[in-house]
Amino acid sequence: MDRRRFIQASSLTGGALLLSGPGTAPPAAARGTAALPPVDDPLYREPIADPTAIPRFTDPLPRPSRVDALGGGDLTFVMGPARQDLLGGGLGLTTPVWGFGVRGRHGGGPASGSPAQVSYPGPTLVAHRDRPVRVHWINGLPHRHLLPVDTTVHWAFAGTGHTIERDGVPAVVHLHGGHTDPDSDGHPDAWYAPGGAVGPRFAGTRLSYDNSQEAATLWYHDHTLGITRLNVYAGLAGFYLLRDSHELSLIEDHRLPGGPYELELVIQDRMFHPDGRLAYPDVPADSPDWPGGPSVRPEFFGQVILVNGKAWPYLDVEPRQYRLRLLNGSNSRFYRLSAGGGWPFPATLVGTDLGFLHRPRPLDGPLVVAPGERADLVVDFRGLGGETHTLTNDAPTPFPYGDPVAPPADQVMRFRVNRPRDERVPEPRLPRRLRRAPFRISRPPARTRRLLLSEGTDEFGRMKPLLGTVERGRLEWSEPVTEDPGLHTAEIWEVFNATPDTHPIHLHLVRFQVLDRAPFTADRDPETGALSNIEIGLPQQPDATELGPKDTVSAPPWRVTRIKALFDRRGLYVWHCHILEHEDHEMMRNFRVR
Repeated sequence: MDRRRFIQASSLTGGALLLSGPGTAPPAAARGTAALPPVDDPLYREPIADPTAIPRFTDPLPRPSRVDALGGGDLTFVMGPARQDLLGGGLGLTTPVWGFGVRGRHGGGPASGSPAQVSYPGPTLVAHRDRPVRVHWINGLPHRHLLPVDTTVHWAFAGTGHTIERDGVPAVVHLHGGHTDPDSDGHPDAWYAPGGAVGPRFAGTRLSYDNSQEAATLWYHDHTLGITRLNVYAGLAGFYLLRDSHELSLIEDHRLPGGPYELELVIQDRMFHPDGRLAYPDVPADSPDWPGGPSVRPEFFGQVILVNGKAWPYLDVEPRQYRLRLLNGSNSRFYRLSAGGGWPFPATLVGTDLGFLHRPRPLDGPLVVAPGERADLVVDFRGLGGETHTLTNDAPTPFPYGDPVAPPADQVMRFRVNRPRDERVPEPRLPRRLRRAPFRISRPPARTRRLLLSEGTDEFGRMKPLLGTVERGRLEWSEPVTEDPGLHTAEIWEVFNATPDTHPIHLHLVRFQVLDRAPFTADRDPETGALSNIEIGLPQQPDATELGPKDTVSAPPWRVTRIKALFDRRGLYVWHCHILEHEDHEMMRNFRVR
């Protein structure tokens, strides 16, 4: 079965195969009598829950707990297992997940030695610009994985002799969007396991965040080489909201919603077994050399949409404005969000990944959010008392030319305007300007690089997405660094996408400006994928929703996407596709600031 036929089959049913393999937890029997009806599909060798049987809009939206680190200081977060009711609906099913818990809080809260209450998503850490926070990330994960581990890819334990059964599940936390020194960035080779095994770039479990950047919606998640897709899918992710005096003044002066009217929303897609366990699809390689066991797959598209760890929740709101800090935390799925194709209530974008837009931008069409991207949105429910509106998604899979989204994944959550308005809280008046001038990287570029997104095949004939350069073609993760910007220099990166799908490209360390996109044609070397005889069409300006500071950009097929970044810290970092199945199968490269 080819890639797109498999994607279509799994998208239509939401099914998956969970096999026991090295370091994989064996299937557990259904607890009690509660169970969902299975999907009858011969593609899957284990029962998969019918996503249409899961009730929608029956449970309230969970709100992650918040950890106040506005004064800076030290924190201890523990990664560990938990059981949560993700499906709701009175089904009586709980799901084993992994999450984060806080063992002690700066400035009050539990004592340092108190046990951590682990949750998925993890607690939201709220910090302040230029007030450093140091987090001790304890790996308390078990010696069995919740999901099938493919040991044929280049992953953390490959060639080391370590095993999950003996050493435990490796992990390392990356602060996505953080302006962070390399030793605290969560490099994929800086992993560490509960049993003491560590990766070649391990620099300790206490990571420092100096927060030397403007207010933004950051997030933290696992970044372990070759199993990021599995560890994040199991639940290892959470928000990190960075404040600054400008943002706080906007809230205090009632120019932005705050307090209970500011909510973080992480949207993720999942699959389940009838007994409530997470299910993850396995695609055995069609190769005579295949050793057996679980295999990585090209992409993952689940049919059950979770928001803050709950399937299709509802939110009861007052007839007033709310600030929504949106994060696409899905492995592969893009979201094209609206309320049934339009916006029956005003929706205004105020910020992108790493800070505010120059001016608020009212949305006149659906909002596209790629994996890893964030959107800072103000929605206005005034005058809508008694109404109900559903947040919907119509993004094809894969994006943008794949199959139409299959119900029920076309619905995300529901807003019910049924709470009485609290007249004691003033209604915000959005400012005309959110920053003094449009966001720009003003330093002249020292160099322009031509980079490549391409597809090859591995030794088992599986699709293998790769990064590289236009001149050299596809490059593996372990090949020598080709991107080496000088310290305190700006560069333009021209990203040529020679694949049929859009890839969300994420650079660690930097924030960048999206310059433009243009169609191109080129001759492609059949062996290396290198491009020659390139002809570039007329450039198109970035979408209005991309005019703020960014760390992740969508690179559409057969377009060159140009970004400009300033590299202001020396050391080794990575850039990669944020489709997690892609980065785990080599679509990631080191870059070094020299």
